[in-house]
Amino acid sequence: MWISFDCFGTLVDWNGGFKRCLYDLAGERAPELVEAYHRHEPDVEREPFRLYRDVTRIALERAAHEIGFPLKPSDAGVLADRWDELPPFSDTLPALNELRADGWSLAVLTNCDDDLFARTQARLGFTFDELVTAQQVRSYKPGLAHFEAFRRRREPQQWVHAACSWFHDIEPASRLGLPRIWIDRDRTGQDPSTASAVLPDLTKLPQTAREIVTGVWHERAQE
Repeated sequence: MWISFDCFGTLVDWNGGFKRCLYDLAGERAPELVEAYHRHEPDVEREPFRLYRDVTRIALERAAHEIGFPLKPSDAGVLADRWDELPPFSDTLPALNELRADGWSLAVLTNCDDDLFARTQARLGFTFDELVTAQQVRSYKPGLAHFEAFRRRREPQQWVHAACSWFHDIEPASRLGLPRIWIDRDRTGQDPSTASAVLPDLTKLPQTAREIVTGVWHERAQE
């Protein structure tokens, strides 16, 4: 049995960590800068492929320009430079350890680069059984290349995908017909029926994953 994850936003507090990184640069304007960044990042990812560290730099430059913030060129790479500061959520390691104890193999399908994820994995202190990065497939989710590469490599008979991002993960997993657990940490208000199950965090993920593969979750949903 395999369970795959998006990492940043699901296992690691990308939003909170990014805001703290930018606060040193932008002070009270950091939330405004982050909001503008999120508008630009998908556009940059749809352009000809770049490494994710370059995506973050270009998206931050465009965001700063949009809101009229004087970003120094030397500061535009702050996210990649301070990648190690992005903290895991407190429920991440307990959930991962419980899943592994239950017999799951664990994968990460991430939009970051190999070297950036290596830094995150070192901070987590947890080794995954498979990793698919944007650098490896030269594509960004919500494209399907990550999912297709994982399927070719592992040919999973039972596979559940768990992620926070509805846009990057839950919607494409739905198109592929995968069982999918939406970890709705951000309360974004998108359609919950797109997911097989919806959880507020990882606390009950091991139980929910077990129920999905045994069919219990489907039975409960029909009640």
